Amino acid sequence: MFYKYLIQPFTWLLVALGLATTVSCQEPRPAADMAAVPLIPIPASLTATGSSFLLTEKTGIYTAGNTEEMGRIAGYLADKLKPATGFTLAIEATESAPKPGNIYLKLDPSATVLGDEGYTLVVTEALVTISAAKPAGIFYGVQTLRQLLPATIEAKSTQAGPWIVPTGTIEDQPRFGFRSSMLDVSRHFFGMDDVKRYMDLMAGYKMNTMHLHLSDDQGWRIEIKSWPNLTAIGGKTEIGGGEGGFFTQEQYKELVQYAADRYILVIPEIDMPGHTNAALASYPELNCDGKATKIYTGREVGFSTLCTSKEVIYAFVDSVVRELAAITPGPYIHVGGDESHATKKEDYIPFVNRVHTIVTSHGKQMIGWDETAQTDLDATSTVQLWASPEFGRQAVAKGAKMIMSPATKAYLDMQYDKKSRIGLHWAAYIEVDSAYIWDPVALIPGIGAENIIGIEAALWTETVEETKDIDYLVYPRLIGYAEIGWSPQASRDWETYKFRLAAQAPRLKAWGVDYYPSAKVPWKQE
Repeated sequence: MFYKYLIQPFTWLLVALGLATTVSCQEPRPAADMAAVPLIPIPASLTATGSSFLLTEKTGIYTAGNTEEMGRIAGYLADKLKPATGFTLAIEATESAPKPGNIYLKLDPSATVLGDEGYTLVVTEALVTISAAKPAGIFYGVQTLRQLLPATIEAKSTQAGPWIVPTGTIEDQPRFGFRSSMLDVSRHFFGMDDVKRYMDLMAGYKMNTMHLHLSDDQGWRIEIKSWPNLTAIGGKTEIGGGEGGFFTQEQYKELVQYAADRYILVIPEIDMPGHTNAALASYPELNCDGKATKIYTGREVGFSTLCTSKEVIYAFVDSVVRELAAITPGPYIHVGGDESHATKKEDYIPFVNRVHTIVTSHGKQMIGWDETAQTDLDATSTVQLWASPEFGRQAVAKGAKMIMSPATKAYLDMQYDKKSRIGLHWAAYIEVDSAYIWDPVALIPGIGAENIIGIEAALWTETVEETKDIDYLVYPRLIGYAEIGWSPQASRDWETYKFRLAAQAPRLKAWGVDYYPSAKVPWKQE
């Protein structure tokens, strides 16, 4: 059967009897083929050596370099391994390789060829060694190690084992430095636990950015202390008239730290000048007629706009950006700018130009949807392409960088097919194969690798009300986007990927992910 380990019968018997845990590294170990493990994202380079390392209750995790941060990564790994194995793995700092039977996480600043996120993973019968120039690389090597173990390692209760890791060497680093997913918490609100779960699952596939869509017509989801009605009024409902909700600044900071511990950058988005009805309902002075709009719980877009001719608008934007910048360590503030159909072009362009200046004044770089390409962008600007190739070309001509999020390929709210129980299809039906079979660099003539910082898969939540709805639309497609962002283009093809994806089923089940079982994929059930 595909991707099964080959186990020498006599050694398998020893393992089953619990006797193999004490054999020395010179004695035979179970055969295992690292090249047959269904790793996602597929590594840049892998060489298998045909034997195995055995993880036991005596295994320890040793760290070298940058002790505090490396200790956190070691703790993360120990926490991931404990539920299924029952092992409480000791963690210890060291300056030299540990004795056989252990895991060694080694920070090596001289390994600059690996970049900020690359790693080398070497598994021998005696030792598992993950080395990298930066801690992020160690973290991503840990994700690969998790996948090298049997899928039952992800179980929440103790499993039988044995816990063997195939031997070999992996040298790996990402294609793109920006590998993102967006969660819209505005149309339907999702709280702390849901966002953290989303981050945990992303991290397992080496994605490193989470874009939070925090404001829209249906809801304002982040506390702005100088404008409290944004949440008191604008945050109290959602599509369909549900309860709504919002994050306090303390909660947001907790999410940012949770993300950082998983090497995920959080990008907050405040959409403007359109998609602003929640703000317009909260403060009448943001409207041209000085009257507050009604709370909106529908799905339509393009009808709202800030009154861009009023000076109070820019005081408002400055306050929002200032407070967000103060609690967002990352370099970016996303200002939206899409579908502002109610804003005249002659008003839209100077508005975005002025917002750009405000964002820069607070030490951040502006990201906007592709419509912002019409404005005075520069090399500090980033444009997120979702619809218009022409806007994309305009953006790169002005020196801006690109995030590739084509709605026809990377919008997670699109239905798989006509039978999908939720989702929309205004852009396309996006089956699992269609989501995978595209190259960000080859998508639009005139926009090449030198212009693109990475990709993002966006989940808009018009039809998404519960965690199971997130799972259904996001998985398994997000796994493919993770590979698009990480792996060399030459290593990717659907015919082999679909089998590696199929083998993720037991892990997804162990994580409690209610994924869409696409008929395009020969799912592995055990």
